[in-house]
Amino acid sequence: MKSRIIVFITLAITQIAGWGVIGILPVLASSIAKDLQVDLATAFLGLTAMYVLMGLSAPLVGKAFARLGVKHVMLCGAGVIGMALAAMASVNSLAAYLACWCAIGVGGAMFLTTSAYAYLAEFAGNRARGMIGSLMLVTGLAGSVFWPLTAWLDHLFGWRGVTQIYGGGVLLLVLPLLALSLPDVRSTSASPVSGRTKNRRGHILWFLVAAISLNSFVTLGMESVGIELFKALGADLTLAVGLASFMGVLKVGGRLIDVIGGQRWNAIWTGILSGAMIPAAMLIPVVFGPSSGAIFAYIVIFGIGSGAFAVARATMPLEFYEKSDYAAAMSMIGLPMNLVNATAPPLLSGLMASAGPSAMLLLMVACSGAALCSLLTLGHFKNRQRGLVA
Repeated sequence: MKSRIIVFITLAITQIAGWGVIGILPVLASSIAKDLQVDLATAFLGLTAMYVLMGLSAPLVGKAFARLGVKHVMLCGAGVIGMALAAMASVNSLAAYLACWCAIGVGGAMFLTTSAYAYLAEFAGNRARGMIGSLMLVTGLAGSVFWPLTAWLDHLFGWRGVTQIYGGGVLLLVLPLLALSLPDVRSTSASPVSGRTKNRRGHILWFLVAAISLNSFVTLGMESVGIELFKALGADLTLAVGLASFMGVLKVGGRLIDVIGGQRWNAIWTGILSGAMIPAAMLIPVVFGPSSGAIFAYIVIFGIGSGAFAVARATMPLEFYEKSDYAAAMSMIGLPMNLVNATAPPLLSGLMASAGPSAMLLLMVACSGAALCSLLTLGHFKNRQRGLVA
């Protein structure tokens, strides 16, 4: 019990810090664009580069988990992120800036999210779903904690100072905490399965990929351009940061709902309910306009829905795969998901700049609606699976 608490606290702190220090562009993109003399969409290409490399690295990282152990891969990833952030402080060209984000993408594939869940799947066994849900609950605070902190540090030291501070923090605080607090775990070999089972799981994997990737495009896109969206809807920078941070708190509330009720229903139904809330929320400001009531309703429904879906995204594969297959399944999902994520910041920011916030929201409604169709299909597969077991 004590070891589980130590592992959970370590992963919670390091994942919050990891996502917080790389989630700087929603706050710093304008300053970076001005300094490097590029437009805002080009500044957001940093996130595109990061997610492309994160996706391309995912299959190799999945193999490294089994060969080297998840902990050692996470340590390497954290080190790469820390050094890349520190190096970003001295860039003077777009190419060097994007190279730093590429390195962060490789490090993120080794250190962030999937690696933490893979570690818990091996470490916690049957308790993995509950621990993953709880980890999702607390790591949802990354943006709410780090966006105001980033804005404050930017005011004091500029964006280059922010990246130096964050890079040093990862190297001097996060790395030692991981090294000293996490025990080694090793992947166990999976049981052989029949060709029919492999074929069924192959179909399920593609629906998981579609549902997770499309909704990830929407939720990651909103995290990336949410502050700019609220500014486009009439808020000043301070209010926009506050609204985006409030949405982050609501995401934690959505994750809490699944953590509390997760034993009463499976992760697929969490995904379906939350997957329906996401497009419904984005239609509100489109239909009713940017009034204060419409924006508040949008923030509440989207925040809770996207928070609950974040837990479902991490735990749905456990409904169909054994824990020994979990890391491999998540790595397979990670490649297309991160490649789709890579398109979100520049595409959405460019669309909002050229066609307005309503056009951007309608695109995200279409994506999340398609994701909901995949989720309903997964629900059908789960019902059939339950019937076969019965």
